[in-house]
Amino acid sequence: MSIDLETAAHVARLARIRVEPERLPALAEEFNRILGFIEQLNEVDVEGVEPMVSVTPMRLKRRPDEVTDGGYPEKILSNAPDAREGFFVVPKVVE
Repeated sequence: MSIDLETAAHVARLARIRVEPERLPALAEEFNRILGFIEQLNEVDVEGVEPMVSVTPMRLKRRPDEVTDGGYPEKILSNAPDAREGFFVVPKVVE
């Protein structure tokens, strides 16, 4: 598939990118290089290859999904300009 100037201008308009007319040939060529690279990737045999999240095999650390106060609410509230009864106090914004 080859991208012509009209298609490059259409893609730029869809992406809400202003491209000056003299820059359209370069943009079309860049699109064509990207598509060529994708064609190369399509030639790679990935049969039997499992999808992966990282290049190194590792499992994410798991912990129980429990609601806690973090274990040190006093330290957290010590940074607040105003705190009462274990909560942050903020200015009223709704009348």
